[in-house]
Amino acid sequence: MELKLTHWDKEEPPTEEEIIDQLTEQDLTVYHWASPSEGVFAGHTHGYHKVIYVIEGSIKFEFPTRHQSINMNLGDRLDIPTGIRHSAVVGADGVKCLEAHVF
Repeated sequence: MELKLTHWDKEEPPTEEEIIDQLTEQDLTVYHWASPSEGVFAGHTHGYHKVIYVIEGSIKFEFPTRHQSINMNLGDRLDIPTGIRHSAVVGADGVKCLEAHVF
Protein backbone atom coordinates (compact mmCIF):
# COMPACT_ATOMS: atom_id res chain seq x y z
CA MET A 1 0.00 0.00 0.00
CA GLU A 2 1.07 3.55 -0.65
CA LEU A 3 0.97 6.66 1.49
CA LYS A 4 -2.46 8.10 0.70
CA LEU A 5 -4.59 11.05 1.84
CA THR A 6 -8.33 10.82 1.18
CA HIS A 7 -10.47 13.89 1.82
CA TRP A 8 -14.04 13.47 3.08
CA ASP A 9 -16.13 13.67 -0.11
CA LYS A 10 -19.61 14.35 1.26
CA GLU A 11 -21.15 17.78 1.80
CA GLU A 12 -21.96 17.14 5.46
CA PRO A 13 -19.04 16.56 7.86
CA PRO A 14 -18.69 12.96 9.03
CA THR A 15 -19.89 11.74 12.36
CA GLU A 16 -17.67 9.60 14.52
CA GLU A 17 -20.15 6.76 14.07
CA GLU A 18 -19.90 6.94 10.24
CA ILE A 19 -16.14 6.61 10.38
CA ILE A 20 -16.25 3.79 12.94
CA ASP A 21 -18.75 1.98 10.70
CA GLN A 22 -16.43 2.32 7.68
CA LEU A 23 -13.49 0.90 9.60
CA THR A 24 -15.40 -1.94 11.26
CA GLU A 25 -16.83 -2.94 7.85
CA GLN A 26 -13.19 -3.58 6.93
CA ASP A 27 -12.84 -5.81 10.03
CA LEU A 28 -10.54 -3.28 11.70
CA THR A 29 -10.39 -2.49 15.40
CA VAL A 30 -10.79 1.23 16.06
CA TYR A 31 -8.75 3.20 18.59
CA HIS A 32 -9.38 6.76 19.78
CA TRP A 33 -6.67 9.27 20.58
CA ALA A 34 -6.39 13.01 21.08
CA SER A 35 -3.71 15.63 21.59
CA PRO A 36 -3.86 19.21 22.84
CA SER A 37 -2.96 22.13 20.61
CA GLU A 38 0.50 22.19 19.11
CA GLY A 39 1.41 18.75 20.45
CA VAL A 40 4.46 17.24 18.76
CA PHE A 41 5.05 13.60 17.83
CA ALA A 42 8.74 12.96 17.12
CA GLY A 43 9.83 10.93 14.09
CA HIS A 44 9.01 7.21 14.28
CA THR A 45 7.82 4.19 12.29
CA HIS A 46 5.27 1.42 12.89
CA GLY A 47 5.35 -2.31 12.22
CA TYR A 48 1.86 -2.14 10.74
CA HIS A 49 -0.14 -0.15 8.20
CA LYS A 50 -1.87 2.71 10.04
CA VAL A 51 -5.21 4.25 9.06
CA ILE A 52 -6.04 7.61 10.68
CA TYR A 53 -9.22 9.72 10.46
CA VAL A 54 -9.46 13.21 11.96
CA ILE A 55 -12.75 13.68 13.83
CA GLU A 56 -11.93 17.09 15.38
CA GLY A 57 -9.25 19.71 14.85
CA SER A 58 -6.23 19.27 12.60
CA ILE A 59 -2.76 17.72 12.38
CA LYS A 60 0.18 18.01 10.00
CA PHE A 61 2.30 14.94 9.19
CA GLU A 62 5.85 15.14 7.85
CA PHE A 63 7.42 12.32 5.84
CA PRO A 64 11.11 13.24 5.60
CA THR A 65 12.20 10.32 3.41
CA ARG A 66 9.48 11.27 0.92
CA HIS A 67 9.99 15.04 1.21
CA GLN A 68 6.26 15.36 1.79
CA SER A 69 3.94 17.14 4.24
CA ILE A 70 0.26 16.31 4.67
CA ASN A 71 -2.27 18.52 6.44
CA MET A 72 -5.33 16.72 7.77
CA ASN A 73 -8.67 18.24 8.78
CA LEU A 74 -12.12 16.97 9.78
CA GLY A 75 -13.02 13.75 7.96
CA ASP A 76 -9.67 13.28 6.23
CA ARG A 77 -8.21 9.77 6.09
CA LEU A 78 -4.50 9.02 5.93
CA ASP A 79 -3.06 5.60 5.15
CA ILE A 80 0.53 5.21 6.34
CA PRO A 81 2.17 1.99 5.14
CA THR A 82 4.37 -0.12 7.41
CA GLY A 83 7.82 1.31 8.06
CA ILE A 84 7.39 4.84 6.68
CA ARG A 85 9.09 7.33 8.99
CA HIS A 86 6.85 10.21 10.03
CA SER A 87 6.41 12.94 12.61
CA ALA A 88 3.45 15.20 13.33
CA VAL A 89 2.45 18.55 14.78
CA VAL A 90 -1.07 19.13 16.10
CA GLY A 91 -3.00 22.23 14.99
CA ALA A 92 -3.94 25.23 17.15
CA ASP A 93 -7.28 23.70 18.20
CA GLY A 94 -5.89 20.27 19.10
CA VAL A 95 -6.90 17.04 17.37
CA LYS A 96 -9.04 13.96 17.96
CA CYS A 97 -8.52 10.94 15.75
CA LEU A 98 -9.77 7.45 15.09
CA GLU A 99 -7.06 4.96 14.17
CA ALA A 100 -6.90 1.38 12.97
CA HIS A 101 -3.98 -0.98 12.33
CA VAL A 102 -3.73 -3.29 9.34
CA PHE A 103 -1.34 -6.20 9.89
